[in-house]
Amino acid sequence: MIARTLAACTLAISTALFQTPVAQAANYPDHPIRLIVPTSPGSTADVVARVVADHLGKALAQPLIVENLSGAAGIPGTRQLVSAKSDGYTLAIVSSNHAINPSLYKDMPYDSVRDITPISMIGTTPLVVVVSDTSPYRDIGALLSAARTHPKEINYGSSGTGSVLHLAGELLKSQADIDMTHIPYRGGNALITDVMSGQIQTAFLAVPSVLAQIQAGKLRALAVSTPERLTVLPDIPTLAESGVKNYSYDAWIALIGPAGMAPEQVSQLQSATARVMKDPDVLKALQPLGFVSQGSTTEQARKVLDDEVTKSQGLVSAAGISVE
Repeated sequence: MIARTLAACTLAISTALFQTPVAQAANYPDHPIRLIVPTSPGSTADVVARVVADHLGKALAQPLIVENLSGAAGIPGTRQLVSAKSDGYTLAIVSSNHAINPSLYKDMPYDSVRDITPISMIGTTPLVVVVSDTSPYRDIGALLSAARTHPKEINYGSSGTGSVLHLAGELLKSQADIDMTHIPYRGGNALITDVMSGQIQTAFLAVPSVLAQIQAGKLRALAVSTPERLTVLPDIPTLAESGVKNYSYDAWIALIGPAGMAPEQVSQLQSATARVMKDPDVLKALQPLGFVSQGSTTEQARKVLDDEVTKSQGLVSAAGISVE
């Protein structure tokens, strides 16, 4: 009787162990993963997400199904992520707006830090100051000189009020002691078209979105936003070396999940992402676009998100930016 009782207890304990999160994580993933991209198809984040999803799906032996949920600075799409079960089967790839939004919107439906699980920084997207190929400004020095001589007369466009392209321009205004007039657009495609035609005199734009136009001579690149020159634009100086000391600002893309994910799943996803972001096929697809691959640790991703929220608060406050 005692032997049978002990055997039954042992079986019950073993069964319970196999039902714990640790045991479940060992079988993770066992079906497709939903990957929310809260930007429009064809955006830089979307292009990167699809390359990453393809290779990360192979690494995990389960497909990642990309779902674009664009609009309202990515808030509706990210809201679906934070509302999802924290079982590892709903993830998202977010960009810089994720850290900017808390400074712009008073009634955010979620907390950009507490309601998510950082997994890995996918990488960064350098920005470039561009003008039309017919612009009188042949270099960044000429543009900055004109902006100082004629305050507010030079227009610079962005993909929207409070966007990373807007904040890049506000940081330049502050550090270069110039004053330009901001013209917000709803998205980047119309902005690119208007810069090429000269309707807008200048703009910061993501390198992957305009590299083809720069190489084709339709846009003139004046300076890049990164501390060092870019491999894809080796002849274009940085703003820092052009006299705007210490200027450094670029966009970033990160892989996140809902809050409360099992540490074992997070570790598995981070490790797989780190390998993917070093994969020669991934580098071959993304580096020619100017994208800088990372694949950071979870701790590094959390620090970047925290730092970016703080940095964005400072920029938004100093520039007096507000949205309705």
